Amino acid sequence: MARNIAELLGKEADYLLKHKSKTISKDQLHLPSSDFVDKIFINSNRSPQVLRNLQLLFGTGRLANTGFLSILPIDQGIEHSAGASFAKNPIYFDAENIVKLALEGGCNAVATTFGALAIVSRKYAHKIPFIVKINHNELLTYPNKADEIMFGSVRDAWNLGAAAVGATIYFGSDNSTRQIQEVSAAFEEARKLGMATILWCYTRNNAFKKDGVDYHTSADLTGQANHLGVTIQADIIKQKLATNNGGYKALNTGGSSYGKLDERIYSELTTDHPIDLCRYQVANCFMGRAGLISSGGESKGDSDLADAVRTAVINKRAGGMGLISGRKAFQRPMKEGVEILQSIQDVYLDNAIDVA
Repeated sequence: MARNIAELLGKEADYLLKHKSKTISKDQLHLPSSDFVDKIFINSNRSPQVLRNLQLLFGTGRLANTGFLSILPIDQGIEHSAGASFAKNPIYFDAENIVKLALEGGCNAVATTFGALAIVSRKYAHKIPFIVKINHNELLTYPNKADEIMFGSVRDAWNLGAAAVGATIYFGSDNSTRQIQEVSAAFEEARKLGMATILWCYTRNNAFKKDGVDYHTSADLTGQANHLGVTIQADIIKQKLATNNGGYKALNTGGSSYGKLDERIYSELTTDHPIDLCRYQVANCFMGRAGLISSGGESKGDSDLADAVRTAVINKRAGGMGLISGRKAFQRPMKEGVEILQSIQDVYLDNAIDVA
């Protein structure tokens, strides 16, 4: 297994598998484990019902009782339009095939829309944990705009059998204040009903692209987005893998002033190594008390399997909790999608791949 993973990593194999992090020590992290709910959440304000549903997530699929999560998220029918998302593989216009892919792929849970889960809830809600994505950015308004809005109620998610709800906040956007308030209230309601909560902590502002560099995935900005996410009590944080750093510095130029920074963010707490950049994202999740699951990213074709394994290795070695990968799996025949999902899971099942 390890040899295959190394082969998929290619020239980056030693760079990623042998890296020793000298930034934030792994000893300071709360790492995924078979007893993660008992170690972390048992001391929190989460109710017995929330603890039960968290344990259900951790106890399902090929990664059951490892402390790691492999989640299939398919909300692109709204976020990216159904035609653009499913044209490559039209079987996923049928919501049942979304759930089937998660089951066949050995996932811990399936995350998708109210409608997709509601239409098959009586058949599948007891077979795999449901995560209802409660808000979306729809792309039919002209001109298109970036704004996550609620698509249903938390109680409706509970009624269809959900173990958890998920939501997105576009931190840094013009609408972030309203989204923070809406999602905070929704997560409070979810906890009252006994459901776990997962937050997509995305940054969004055209100003985050500066001098030809896109800082939407800079470690400092995404790290702060994660910290805001755990502040509204998300149990699990979803974040895009950091690809660079220095967002705060780039936006604090000339006469502009943005946020606050400490030079040690760049000189001591991170390096330019992808594992160290991801480690900083984990640190901002209360040092891993809220697990960090990395986004699997878009489908790029033939490189998808290698790209997915690379992301999983970075996340695991940084101290993360898993991957939430959709497009690489569903934008291809189901058999190939299952292979990608299980290859991701193989990284987390491989004890030779340790925390850096």
